[in-house]
Amino acid sequence: MTNILIRKLIKNFENTSNSRVRENYGKLASIMGIGSNLLLFIIKIAVGLLFNSISITADAVNNLSDSGSSLVTLLGFKLSGKPADADHPFGHQRMEYISGLVVSFIILFLGLQLIQSSFDKIIHPELPQFNIISVVVLIVAILIKVWQCLFYRKIGKTINSLTLMATAIDSRNDIMATSAVLVATVVTYLTGFDLDGYMGLVVAVFIIISGINLIKETISPLLGTAPSNELVDQIYKKILSYEHIIGLHDLIIHSYGESKTYASVHCEVPAELDCLISHSVIDKIERDVLKDMDINLIIHLDPVVITDERTNALKEQVEQTIETLLPDIHIHDFRVVWGFDHSNLIFDVVVPFDVEWSDEELILMISNEIYKINPTYHAVVTIDHNHYVPNEDELDV
Repeated sequence: MTNILIRKLIKNFENTSNSRVRENYGKLASIMGIGSNLLLFIIKIAVGLLFNSISITADAVNNLSDSGSSLVTLLGFKLSGKPADADHPFGHQRMEYISGLVVSFIILFLGLQLIQSSFDKIIHPELPQFNIISVVVLIVAILIKVWQCLFYRKIGKTINSLTLMATAIDSRNDIMATSAVLVATVVTYLTGFDLDGYMGLVVAVFIIISGINLIKETISPLLGTAPSNELVDQIYKKILSYEHIIGLHDLIIHSYGESKTYASVHCEVPAELDCLISHSVIDKIERDVLKDMDINLIIHLDPVVITDERTNALKEQVEQTIETLLPDIHIHDFRVVWGFDHSNLIFDVVVPFDVEWSDEELILMISNEIYKINPTYHAVVTIDHNHYVPNEDELDV
């Protein structure tokens, strides 16, 4: 049923933009969540009050809070679909992350509340009235929650939404909680031993752990996460496939939502090449990357002298020296200002974030190694930090 619905939605939304597709999917999932959870609340609260079952009544309140979470999700997708304006030139898509964070805190809060009520039931046990109607209601509720979990997960994966994936996990937690209520009700009826509080405590711990993990996952994109190695490789290969591009560095990627990605990079071209040709090449790259990868790319042009044999030989020697010192660092923008009594070797060094030395220590170490090559060489080093730099053998261009 879920797959059929998703296929129909894809046909309905295929002529709209990516942001509109995400908003439509998000609205649909939220509205379905509000309706189904309100239905579960009404049924459970009626059964809980009718048969004096505290656990079923508490589970009904949990479904009411799920409706609230779906409402937060609906508002999040609605706000994230707003176009860019003067105050928010990159759009509002990160509102989806904020709504996911709110849902995560709601999950954590419910877990803490369940721990409190579970301890209270353990200390003051009350045998619930067993009735076949309550058992049937709990089974139906579990089945609806299973459908919800699959529905949210399917749409969440389709549009790569952390908010809907968090909501799917919340539905999974509800399956555990309602199943615990059902098992405790049946076992208590058969054995006379009240398991309600103990079962609720186990489920509460599970919900709290999942809530903490979800908070970590939703905070990360708000803080700004590093791009995937696969995306970096794709951009490197794409740019290096163009004529006259002999290297690139300082790639920076910013995500303002699943369909709002901006990037900047320095591209090296031969200094001897006509500047109009170089400019035409980078203009084409920027247009093609936007069209093919949906990334707004800005390129800084770096002219590199490649016909000076003396400079090229020294660059290779410096690269070998630095590689011996630390294999994980790379250099770029290498140039030499030759002088009578000393020469300045000017270059940038790309350093991973996990290197144990400080920038000052690295500059001193590199300068000492350059001095060993020739005492008249003075190193002018700029440290760049990058999370990932592809090796040449990884770039099959």
